[in-house]
Amino acid sequence: MKGFFAAILGAAAIASASAANFCGQWDSTTVGNYIVYNDLWNMGQATSGSQCTGVDKVSGSTIAWHTSYSWAGASNQVKSYANAALKFTPKQLKSITSIPTTMKYNYTHSGTLVADVSYDLFTSSTASGNNEYEIMVWLAAYGGAGPISSTGKAIATVTVGGTKFNLFKGPNGSTTVFSFVAVKTVTSFSGDLMNFFNYLTKNQKLPTSQYLITVEAGTEPFTGKSAKFAVSSYSVAVK
Repeated sequence: MKGFFAAILGAAAIASASAANFCGQWDSTTVGNYIVYNDLWNMGQATSGSQCTGVDKVSGSTIAWHTSYSWAGASNQVKSYANAALKFTPKQLKSITSIPTTMKYNYTHSGTLVADVSYDLFTSSTASGNNEYEIMVWLAAYGGAGPISSTGKAIATVTVGGTKFNLFKGPNGSTTVFSFVAVKTVTSFSGDLMNFFNYLTKNQKLPTSQYLITVEAGTEPFTGKSAKFAVSSYSVAVK
């Protein structure tokens, strides 16, 4: 009986998952199907600031999580990418039927905020290879935040799942980056991310032989004071 009640208590702890925030540059925690990262990968560009991330709830394949920060300096440079990354086995695009996802969030801040809210997906020619293509889906661009672009101008306007996006293209080192930026801020999104790949394979010559190796969603802050990105519900799967 003792073991039975311990198991119940353990399950309850997982469901609530209101663990302490983690604030280290590379700190992360694994919950359910996801790894949640603080990921302060470019914090050295800031003149001052800090950021902490935490998980609020886990229910099946859906999680709630948040990140809070203040960053100053280098307003044209991303400081971090707190995100929830899906744990999955890499698959070729031609073998994927759908990537269903939902995300609901709220963003609060004091003063000016420059940040985006985005999905970030990477592909490679092998299941364990280096990133060759990066596909970003921006649900929001606050304070003039802009994507990587060779020209600074959209190369197309695409409607996916009833939402209109401007498509940008540019290099990040040896990686080709496609960024779909929502024309209007979307705080509640439900759709199939495979639709973005279908567009790229048809219109931008993205090879269907590429392997999807990374699926993440989170926020990229450039600058912000007392900002909090709170995701009340997030789920994604590769099928």
